[in-house]
Amino acid sequence: MAAKQKRKLEELSMDEFLLTALDSAGEDESEDETQKQNRLNKNKSAAFETDDKKGKASQHKDQLSRLKNKDPEFYKFLQANDQTLLNFDDTDSSEDEDEKKYHKLPSKLEEAGSDDGDDDDEDEGDAEGSKASKRTKNGVEIIKVTDKMVEEWKAAMKKEPTPRLFREVTQAFKAAVATTKGEGGAQCRYKVADSSVFNALVLFCIRDVYVALQRMLNLKPEKDQKKLVLPSSSPKWQRNQVDIKMYLSGVVQLLSCLTEATVISAVLRHANQLAPYYLCLPKQCRHLVKQLMKQWSTGEETSRVLAFLALNKICRHKQETYLNPILKQMYISYVQNCKFTSPNVLPMINFMQRTLTEMYSLDTQATYQHAFIYIRQLAIHLRNAMTMKKKETYQSVYNWQYIHCLHLWCRVLGTLHPSDVLQPLIYPLCQVIIGTVKLVPTSRYYPLRMHCCKSLTLLSGSTNTFVPVLPFILEILQQVDFNKKPARMSKKPINFAVILKLSKVNLMEKAYKDGLIDQLYDLILEYFHTQASSIGFPELALPTVIQLKAFLKECKVANYCKPVRQLLEKVQENSSYITGRRQKAAFGVADATAVVAWEKQMQEEGTPLSRYYSQWKKLRVKEIQLEISGKERMEDLELPEIKRRKVQEKKVEDKKEFTDLFQSDSEDGEDDGQLKIRGKKDRRGSDDDDLEGLYDMSDDEDTEGGDSDDEEATTVPEPLTSAALIKLAEGDEDLVEDLELSDDD
Repeated sequence: MAAKQKRKLEELSMDEFLLTALDSAGEDESEDETQKQNRLNKNKSAAFETDDKKGKASQHKDQLSRLKNKDPEFYKFLQANDQTLLNFDDTDSSEDEDEKKYHKLPSKLEEAGSDDGDDDDEDEGDAEGSKASKRTKNGVEIIKVTDKMVEEWKAAMKKEPTPRLFREVTQAFKAAVATTKGEGGAQCRYKVADSSVFNALVLFCIRDVYVALQRMLNLKPEKDQKKLVLPSSSPKWQRNQVDIKMYLSGVVQLLSCLTEATVISAVLRHANQLAPYYLCLPKQCRHLVKQLMKQWSTGEETSRVLAFLALNKICRHKQETYLNPILKQMYISYVQNCKFTSPNVLPMINFMQRTLTEMYSLDTQATYQHAFIYIRQLAIHLRNAMTMKKKETYQSVYNWQYIHCLHLWCRVLGTLHPSDVLQPLIYPLCQVIIGTVKLVPTSRYYPLRMHCCKSLTLLSGSTNTFVPVLPFILEILQQVDFNKKPARMSKKPINFAVILKLSKVNLMEKAYKDGLIDQLYDLILEYFHTQASSIGFPELALPTVIQLKAFLKECKVANYCKPVRQLLEKVQENSSYITGRRQKAAFGVADATAVVAWEKQMQEEGTPLSRYYSQWKKLRVKEIQLEISGKERMEDLELPEIKRRKVQEKKVEDKKEFTDLFQSDSEDGEDDGQLKIRGKKDRRGSDDDDLEGLYDMSDDEDTEGGDSDDEEATTVPEPLTSAALIKLAEGDEDLVEDLELSDDD
């Protein structure tokens, strides 16, 4: 029979085979042939039903295995065109046909859970069907997590972590995280309703889960710390991947909901530990990067540092995937945070500059692409401002975001020097900064010019590139008349580090010129420090020496001449030192190699200016720290408040008291008296300041009189004539009035 069937199959065409192959499975069965024929017409798959002990799927599997031997070419055709026919579940489905007949697909897919309770499903009765909504897939009711359960999990996890135990902890952690967003735990096996249980569970996960995962997956740390061991290399990864994915998603969700800085820091440390696991799961890693970016740009100081460490770790081990998008997002966040600058915000901006520079150092090729695009963007803004010459275009350049971006790229190019890839970007960046200085060269924008000069000095000193910075600094000495007396006395000094533009009132204040001299001193000293060991220092310093001497001849203010004279002495001392050492050199100017070696030797030995700069820098840092700490101490002190009357309130009270003096005159004559009073009021209104001193003086006299004048004070004062009032007003000068003149000025 088998030989005939084989010969028969070889002779059949493909269409005949598809019709006869299905019928051959039921040749030995003679029962219900008519019913099978009807079912065949409705659905060809129903022809595989038999009363044999084997299930339909198993029988079909056997037929396909025989087909592989009988007709290998057709089997290959099915493999190439219809894999679903060959790859199917071969589980036996013939035993419970009555149950399968009435089976319906669930409306919602169950999440992956433990299969330990599968045997209990058979014992469940139909009477418990009403509780199905409160049950998970394994038929266990929602369990409320208690402190005792957390302690048991903690002890078991330390003893021997197992996949089942980790699944239970993960599901409990998921239920705890779900409560942070107000979601119900209907899909979770556990329920966390108590805040103390929530804290204990989260603390347990942060402390113990990472170590338990390492033990469960048998992951051993490498001796080389730079090489990261991915958990996907473990043979147990596939079995636990679903639970690990659930846990990692819960950590990201928890991080997005927290507001307390200390808790955020603890979760960020845990996320930094779990970075290798996130690298194995791209979707969860993208969600983590989003939250890390948020913490790096808007979080507290500790949170920013921890978020940066995690971002740096991800980029170092998956550069090709995450480096470019992370660099782009970090730069955008940096620009957004630089919109406003204040003494409190400035440390955060400096931190973001340093961390961004660290990220750019990971790949110079990617850094060149980013730097080229963003420096070109800055140059386009500058070109539009120079050509259009409108207020809007000027504002697109003269703002904090533009200035901080220039300083960032100066720091990046200076830190990564020497780099053949980034070297071509130094010149265009210098041109953009110089163009920014020349755009609006007025005295009101001197602070912005000083910020640009600092950026050029940083770039010049760190890249060994000569940039003409001194002309922009010395130009201020020529434009400002330091001999002119200030029109206003300022209450506090001007902080040039956090302003870009001076107001017209600032230009008239004494603090403006005081701060200007200090800033010029700092800028000239910092620039000469970068060139202190240069073999051409005497020639470089000559124009500056000439201008400083000219300034000292013209300036008559001792407080301004003293720092300039000190700076001049230090520059001349360094020039003399370099000239003396240069005369002893045995090589020529054309020998570039020998010149570089000589400058390097001078830098190692030190020059008079470099030694003075190091001492000055230490003192300068201490001064800044004392200013900051002094402000903090003043804020902590509970000083009594001094309540002062406003000028308008004084005038109203004085007018009221002044009208009481003429009350008798107004009663004597209605017409004439009113005219006289009005005239006196008009004259009095112009001399309110003199009257303020009058009544202040009268108050002082009352207090000095004490109890001896009580009887006189109780008597009603007699009305004074205008002549007596004027004579009284021309009394002794009030000393208290001198303290109040500054308010009117």
